Amino acid sequence: MEVLAEELAVLEKQTGDPDLWSNADKAQALLKRAASIRDMISNWENVSKQCDDLGELYELSKSEDDRELSASIERDVAALDAKISEMELRKMLNGPDDAAPALFSINSGAGGTESQDWTQMLLRMYTMYFENEGIEFKVLDVQEGDTAGIKGCTLELPAPYSYGMLRSEIGVHRLVRISPFDANARRHTSFAAVYMTPIYENTDVEINPADLRVDTYRSSGAGGQYINKTDSAVRITHTPTGIVVSCQTERSQIQNRETAMKMLRAELVQYYKDEEEAKRNERAAEKRKIEWGSQIRSYVLDDRRVKDTRTGHETSNTEAVLNGDIKAFVKAYLLKVSIFTQLCVLHFYF
Repeated sequence: MEVLAEELAVLEKQTGDPDLWSNADKAQALLKRAASIRDMISNWENVSKQCDDLGELYELSKSEDDRELSASIERDVAALDAKISEMELRKMLNGPDDAAPALFSINSGAGGTESQDWTQMLLRMYTMYFENEGIEFKVLDVQEGDTAGIKGCTLELPAPYSYGMLRSEIGVHRLVRISPFDANARRHTSFAAVYMTPIYENTDVEINPADLRVDTYRSSGAGGQYINKTDSAVRITHTPTGIVVSCQTERSQIQNRETAMKMLRAELVQYYKDEEEAKRNERAAEKRKIEWGSQIRSYVLDDRRVKDTRTGHETSNTEAVLNGDIKAFVKAYLLKVSIFTQLCVLHFYF
């Protein structure tokens, strides 16, 4: 808390500089960080007060042997423990893009129909996770598979810290199962990849209309409840970079185009950011081939095992995982990254 308070004092001094707004992007970033720290400090102060109050109630329940009060305190302690765990998780999100909302995409890889079915299974898994955790999301685009499943999809996660909370999922996901599409019931391996792009509120990216190819088509297929099946879907191609975005879930073509342009701006900001910071190779490594040997997590259904190759975290409850119970995997990754970051800082100073 002392470190946060010291950082807040420095930020408040900087935001008081009358020349700050000569750089609007820097000003917005400082104000956003200051607001985030104030929120964290306020939350920890409230938690501390609740701990003190529960301690006093606990002593009272012992002296009066009040079982009903004791049971109430146990429930409150469990709720407070869950809240503290969430706050500890939020403390780990200190990367440059962690506070941003995000675009969340899933694309099928090697495996044809098998991988397209796996991609749809992942869409279901993630939407169930978002619903269970109260994470706001909106499905923007779903591309129907050739025979079953989907080729890909894009979701918007508009809440702050969406990128930081879900960046653990970026990479290739490998499924091994007895195929429901194989008449001989053989074991098949399928791949799908998750990508994320942070959404920046204020961008100075200029888009020349002459660089855009806009196609309209009829929404259809595997999106189910998320798809508005009218002639309103929009696909925009940015010819200089080759970036393609599409949206088919809004009620009108105008709304779909506006959402697609928002998606394009986010993609272009990340594209140019990578280019300016000479991180193209690193970015390419994140988007490596969707095939054998590049997975971040394996889901082996007949052996009842889901294992993350980066953290070593695993579970035998494959059904729960596919029903959205992936929080332990998210936390394990963020904890590992947080520890690695602290070690790097120690190595730098010592």
